[in-house]
Amino acid sequence: MTKFGLLPEGFHDRLPPFADAIVAVEARVLEAARGHGYERVDPPLAEFAEGLGARLKAGGLRNAVRFVDPVSQTTMAIRPDLTAQVARIAATRMGHHPRPVRLSYAGSVLALRASALAPERERRQVGAELIGLDSIPAAREVVGVAVEGLIAAGVAGVSIDFTLPDLVDTLAAGPLPVAADRIGRLRERLDAKDAGGVAGIAPAYLPLIAAAGPFDSAMAQLRAFDNQGVLASRLDGLADIAAAIPAGITLTLDPTERHGFEYQTWLGFSLFAAGVAREVGRGGTYLIVHGDGAEEVATGFSLYADAIVATTGPVDRRRLFLPLGTPADAGAAMRAAGWVTVAALEPGDTPEAQLATHLFVDGRASPLDG
Repeated sequence: MTKFGLLPEGFHDRLPPFADAIVAVEARVLEAARGHGYERVDPPLAEFAEGLGARLKAGGLRNAVRFVDPVSQTTMAIRPDLTAQVARIAATRMGHHPRPVRLSYAGSVLALRASALAPERERRQVGAELIGLDSIPAAREVVGVAVEGLIAAGVAGVSIDFTLPDLVDTLAAGPLPVAADRIGRLRERLDAKDAGGVAGIAPAYLPLIAAAGPFDSAMAQLRAFDNQGVLASRLDGLADIAAAIPAGITLTLDPTERHGFEYQTWLGFSLFAAGVAREVGRGGTYLIVHGDGAEEVATGFSLYADAIVATTGPVDRRRLFLPLGTPADAGAAMRAAGWVTVAALEPGDTPEAQLATHLFVDGRASPLDG
């Protein structure tokens, strides 16, 4: 039997003031996206498993919690990722909308299992998707909105790590042929930075392991490696995207990184914050599958509000205590001035009991610590 008050592994309550902080982070990111024309959608928590699994592509339903709907007697799945649902909306309910479609979202996602680095099974995901374009200008806009959202949320020390998910496929189909049955293994060994493994499959790909690190030096090594110019257009595009990122953002490049980018096409990026070991978000270009099997390009990003809140430091919790009998209009005036007021509801109530930082005295807020 489970103990009263306990939660399953990977789940936790978000208490004050952190729950408020997460909502504030989401609001700031969504507002940054709204300023660029991204309108919010709000998909349901669960969908038919078959449709959701098809749109999740490489991940499928491997990490989705499933159950049988007692009404339809059909297998349902709770979303492990919101992007696939936004893709469905764009392809169906908004399929008639002129392209590109700019959509934003925020909500909870649920994973069947957690990892050692990310033990939470339920997370808050917020992001934006540009449906109908995966061009350089589209990617430049999406990366810019992601950075703007992080800065608006108060994140310090933002850094971006770029990757080129289809790099091996492009090279294997052109200047550096690799047998089809060995490409998957080559991707894995490159992702793991296993020089010995790469040498045993396709030694010509070894320079790609070294072509990772600070953006400028990694780009220089990639251009030197690409002596036939097969990658020139995408490297030029990547440089164009990087050039538009505000000063002060650290840029790195790992061209063969694949983990977490299995369904991305030509571009992927991870977003990091100072003091956090794992990413606070990621994005890139990808394909949406329509009901008739047709595919549509898209570009987007997702951020995880819980991880962001962990980077933003102490939460501002100014609370103004209104003693018993304080006129209602006085409290209203203080709230209009930006204060959070906590009114005494009985004679024995105190500022300390209500976690107040200030006391309303003589028509103004007086700090309790002096």
